[in-house]
Amino acid sequence: QVQLVESGGGLVQAGGSLRLSCAASGRTFSTYAMGWFRQAPGKEREFVATISWSGAITYYADSVKGRFTISRDNAKNTVYLQMNSLKPEDTAVYYCAARVGYSGSYYQYEYDYWGQGTQVTVSS
Repeated sequence: QVQLVESGGGLVQAGGSLRLSCAASGRTFSTYAMGWFRQAPGKEREFVATISWSGAITYYADSVKGRFTISRDNAKNTVYLQMNSLKPEDTAVYYCAARVGYSGSYYQYEYDYWGQGTQVTVSS
């Protein structure tokens, strides 16, 4: 069982930056691939980024490529999402998720555990 707790959300102006953190419980964090997803008001939850359990492989949604960076620190049981050059369309609740296995995934149904989410609001 893994429990995930996101933090770092808030209100930022367009062009600004935020770093989200997701702290995981349990001793087996390094055996989980991790992902970030987001859900904007009135929209379905969508993929943002994913990272393999070693941190060696990452994938991003086209909408955030070049602006967001996913990383992890297995010694701290934490995954991060560095968000730069934020846009109003990045406004959403951001969720981290964990899946058993080496590789990350674009697909929500492949994740086994989810956090409660953290709100990111980007003002224009």
